[in-house]
Amino acid sequence: MAYNVRHNLTVIMYNTRSRGFTLIELLVVIAIIGVLSAVVLASLNTARTKGNDAAIKANLDSARAQAEIFYDGGNTYEGVCAATTGIANMVTGAGNAGSGDVDCYDVQGAYAISAQLKNDTTKYWCVDSTGQAVEKAAQIAADATAC
Repeated sequence: MAYNVRHNLTVIMYNTRSRGFTLIELLVVIAIIGVLSAVVLASLNTARTKGNDAAIKANLDSARAQAEIFYDGGNTYEGVCAATTGIANMVTGAGNAGSGDVDCYDVQGAYAISAQLKNDTTKYWCVDSTGQAVEKAAQIAADATAC
């Protein structure tokens, strides 16, 4: 009888001891999860900045279409950049998506809008009244009406 009790206790202790994880196993798993999460976070940051650039381009392209509607209504581009137009909201949206460095210049016969891109801050997206929508290496000059 004593053998059976001792044997049963040994079996029970062995079974409970083998169910857990060792400290080394837990540390290895945590390290692997840490490395994988670092890779994912780095990829998400790049995707986020590219998404911001896409938002800048979309806002300025929409502003270009709205400027043509504005022109058709009054046969002039003067006032396109004014805060009372819907175009100003798109220019503000482009600034919010990027670095905030957006310029809009208009005169009676022409306009140009330029915004700094977020992924590569040395580049600018520019749209103008001639229909151009191009990436430039420099911001448009003050009072410029063409890219």
